[in-house]
Amino acid sequence: MGDIRFSDVEAFRPERSGRFFSATHEEILRGLVADIYFVKTMTALAATGLSRTPVVGEVFASRPGYLAGVEEVLHLLEGRGVEVWSLEEGEPFGAKEVVMRLVGPYEAFGIHETALLGILASSSAWMTAARQVKEAAGEAPVICFGSRHIHPAVAPVMERAALLAGLDGASNILGAKLFGMEPSGTIPHAFILIVGDTVEAARIYDQSLPKGEGRTVLVDTFKDEAEEALRVAASLQDRLAGVRLDTPSERGGVTPDLVREVRARLDQAGFSHVKIFVSGGVTPEKIPLLKAAGAYGFGVGSYISGAAPIDMTLDLKEIAGRPVAKRGRIPGRTPTQRLKRKA
Repeated sequence: MGDIRFSDVEAFRPERSGRFFSATHEEILRGLVADIYFVKTMTALAATGLSRTPVVGEVFASRPGYLAGVEEVLHLLEGRGVEVWSLEEGEPFGAKEVVMRLVGPYEAFGIHETALLGILASSSAWMTAARQVKEAAGEAPVICFGSRHIHPAVAPVMERAALLAGLDGASNILGAKLFGMEPSGTIPHAFILIVGDTVEAARIYDQSLPKGEGRTVLVDTFKDEAEEALRVAASLQDRLAGVRLDTPSERGGVTPDLVREVRARLDQAGFSHVKIFVSGGVTPEKIPLLKAAGAYGFGVGSYISGAAPIDMTLDLKEIAGRPVAKRGRIPGRTPTQRLKRKA
């Protein structure tokens, strides 16, 4: 797998109907997501007998961040005879720092450069954003709600990166399960709108879920958030674990003043056990202010899912044992003690 040539590309006819436009695992491993110039390169090198030339390639990042995607890269290169040296997943890296080194015949990984860099670029960006969120939240729980903002084919990848960063849960079923966790979440506005009343929806929700599942209810659908929080708390009493504030931007979003009022009114009514969970446009800058106002936990989506990929570059630094580099780069292996042998 991965030894695709230009003739294979010309002959390849993907099924265009009845499928999602995302690549399958098999298509990725075959090299069908590669930029075409790598296929042309491998075809020409094979014709001249140079495709197995031993090389050393180094991957470096355009800006600082935290590394994720190493496990997928190892799977991509499994059984291809490539030594993989890398930072650990979750480790920080600086701009231009080497995060991974590949040692082996060029044909063993050259066709996969596109996929390899894309894996690291996206996963590291999502992980970096999630780390920023978690650092701002501290001990407060944070759930990743970002799946709805990106293509479903990669949503589990994003959620895994967020969980690697230390987030406390993820709403995406597959993403959480692949990480060894159960998915986390509350209920959507659609449920409350269909039922027609927040308290009645909370009652149905309470009766329908297993006893061990926490009851957290949205309180911004029909009425004032503080009023709805008190109505739901009065109905569910000790069974209510929390209320979620997700006030839309058209009404000013969730502000510290709103959180402060809901917290005070719940406390005054004897519902101090009811926690306030905030979602909708949450950023690292907003979290400390919302925490100080009384927010207990957060659901964060677009800040994580919308993180710009951290550009990764793969340079060949040795060919057949000889130090090389393109102009502007220093020939030979970059001195570093941080890389660990992974394969």
